[in-house]
Amino acid sequence: MHSHPVQASIATGVVEGFVRDGVRRWRSIPYARPPVGPLRFRAPQPAEPWSGVRHCHGFTNCAPQDRMYTMLGPGRFQPTGEDCLTLNVVAPEDGATTPLPVMVFIHGGGYILGSSATPIYDGAALARRGCVYVSVNYRLGALGCLDLSSLSTSEVTIDSNLYLRDLVMALRWVRENIGAFGGDPDNVTIFGESAGAHAVATLLGVPAAEGLFSRAIAESPAAGLVRGTDIAAEFADRFAALLGVRPADAAQALLRVSPDELVAAQNRLIDVGNREMLGAFPIGPVSGDDVLPLDPLEAMRRGSANRVPLIVGSNAQEGRLFTRFLKMLPTNEPMVEAVLAGADAGVRDRIIAAYPDYPARKACIRLGGDFAFNAAVWDIAEAHGAHAPTYVYRYDFAPRVLRWSGMGATHATELFAVFDVYRSGGLGRLLTAGADRRSALRVSGQVQRRWGAFSRAGAPGDDWPAYNPDDRAVMVFDHETRLEFDPSSERRKAWRGFSLAR
Repeated sequence: MHSHPVQASIATGVVEGFVRDGVRRWRSIPYARPPVGPLRFRAPQPAEPWSGVRHCHGFTNCAPQDRMYTMLGPGRFQPTGEDCLTLNVVAPEDGATTPLPVMVFIHGGGYILGSSATPIYDGAALARRGCVYVSVNYRLGALGCLDLSSLSTSEVTIDSNLYLRDLVMALRWVRENIGAFGGDPDNVTIFGESAGAHAVATLLGVPAAEGLFSRAIAESPAAGLVRGTDIAAEFADRFAALLGVRPADAAQALLRVSPDELVAAQNRLIDVGNREMLGAFPIGPVSGDDVLPLDPLEAMRRGSANRVPLIVGSNAQEGRLFTRFLKMLPTNEPMVEAVLAGADAGVRDRIIAAYPDYPARKACIRLGGDFAFNAAVWDIAEAHGAHAPTYVYRYDFAPRVLRWSGMGATHATELFAVFDVYRSGGLGRLLTAGADRRSALRVSGQVQRRWGAFSRAGAPGDDWPAYNPDDRAVMVFDHETRLEFDPSSERRKAWRGFSLAR
């Protein structure tokens, strides 16, 4: 396919990308110094300038992770490496007369996998609708999202919440440089899905991120991923033991071991955590440091979080994906009972009563989806909505292929609409046929129009009222998009106040 080069001049030098399909693209622009050698486990440092032209035509490394998660196409895998702090920019080919809104996407993957280079996150469709699209890599797993700062010594400092520091650094880069690509640095929307949505919600509680974005969209934010410093220190000691070192010797050892060894130990730590339910998932942000002083939900409740307009929502059958892949959710009776074992008897009974068919398989899957995602949506909507305009959605649309496969509108399927996958070639055609295609394009248009309106002006449409405790308006995206008021109210009430943290 024909393309030609295009250049932009940013604070660190000139970057060359290419123009194709009506958009300008730059790939793998560094926003920080490579966090390698003595910078491993340290807060990110600003990218260093270069001379000449830096060619940003292809993707470089994604963060270290299991290779199976790095597939870019049949037989094509993205290389992994610690030198991964890069971002991608996609802008319309025809320059606008005024600066465009900026949409910064944070990928999901449970904080242990994923890449901004994943084909579905291309962003060209969003850019063509009138924005500058940015997608970001950040450090994952043991190298970025597992708090090991308690293992620091007088010789070796390990910083906390590395991935949050990475994302703040990326947003600072956007503020400083996005004007060179036609973007408006004063109109930035951050959005993400799953762990990426959790990162978005967490950034609302990060003081250093204040002023770096104007709005936020959290698609299926995960619950139970924040821990306090005491639980984090316990996990850090366990991680050291899995590496075969004493906590006192761990800091030096952490600088020596290979990324593959760190990923392997992190996977074993997750397995142990899942078996023992030790204060929820070991990977994710830690509250109580200078980056994240409070649990983000608590910051929202107090009104001390960044008070920006927010869209937050989830999908109708969140849990079904996890019956086939990444089997980490409680989607059967033994797993559900293990999760609820630490709750007061009254809380357990209240939750179970909200699923009349329990322990039938469908009820367990629905309960698992609520535990992992919907409970977070309900909590965030309540807490943030008291202080800033908050809009709640539920994504119900599933073409027949997904319904027949037993997936339905499961976790991550709204991404097909957000990124206009149904309009694309192979995958779009595979997922839809006949009448399904018309419905899929209609739903995609709805979602993209509303995300676009929100990114421009902070409201997703006059017919979508903000969420409040009186009517709890929820926009339902389906064959016919509609407004509902407090759907799933019994399930919402059942989960109120539930926490795995001990």
